[in-house]
Amino acid sequence: MSPVVAGAGVAAHAGPFRWVPALGALGVALALQFGVNYANDYADFARGADTPHRLGPPRAAASGVVPPGRVRAAAVLAFAVAAAIGLALALATEPWLIAVGAVAIAAGWLYTGGPRPYGYAGLGEVVCFIFFGLVATGGTDLVVSGRLVWLALPAAVTMGCLASAILLLNNLRDIPTDRVAGKVTLAVRLGPDRARLVLAGLLAAAFAAPVVAAATGTAGPALLLPLLASPLAVQVHRRSAARGPGAARVLVAALQRTALLELLTALLLAAGALR
Repeated sequence: MSPVVAGAGVAAHAGPFRWVPALGALGVALALQFGVNYANDYADFARGADTPHRLGPPRAAASGVVPPGRVRAAAVLAFAVAAAIGLALALATEPWLIAVGAVAIAAGWLYTGGPRPYGYAGLGEVVCFIFFGLVATGGTDLVVSGRLVWLALPAAVTMGCLASAILLLNNLRDIPTDRVAGKVTLAVRLGPDRARLVLAGLLAAAFAAPVVAAATGTAGPALLLPLLASPLAVQVHRRSAARGPGAARVLVAALQRTALLELLTALLLAAGALR
């Protein structure tokens, strides 16, 4: 929801607000998120990356609660819903967005699926930044207002950094099991200490983007409203340093706080853009 909320706020600032495309963008984003999660659930189980010893919340396939075939079918259905809504939205606004949507669906499936999943090569955070930051935020602005404005860039950077921070925290928690399974995420490649430095950089960049926009005149002082959420970012980073037997539980709580941080920041960004 967060990049769509931020993009919608930028769109409302840029020109007439169109509710139907805004709801369409939200539908596409949610369906893509469901699709990615189900596809990741299925593929990680099939590759042996998810086992009953996984440190985080139970996964559908690995826990045995849902047959793997049904998890895969749920992923296909979610991507189909995203494609249907996205196709209608693109035809009503910018037809070339059909190609962008097709690439987004492919990126969702190939994160942990396909012969050479990029999530197993340490590229998950980069692709997450692109699609749940730049594409989702800028795309929402485009379909809702009918044009892209410079204000969408800092908003997209902020959303992309926070979305990537969520994924990095998730992978930081899973380092022990991912190493055993041969899943070389960015966190595995860097190790816990350097991964936490990257996390700090993502959180800092998320709040630096609106500051730069306000300082350069791209936006007014109201775009500094997201700074109100920065204490929550400090809490997230402190929790990311958890070690020992209880670290997984602390990191799961940090994940929840980062999701809340992203949504709160998106709402503040939207409010600041509207001023």
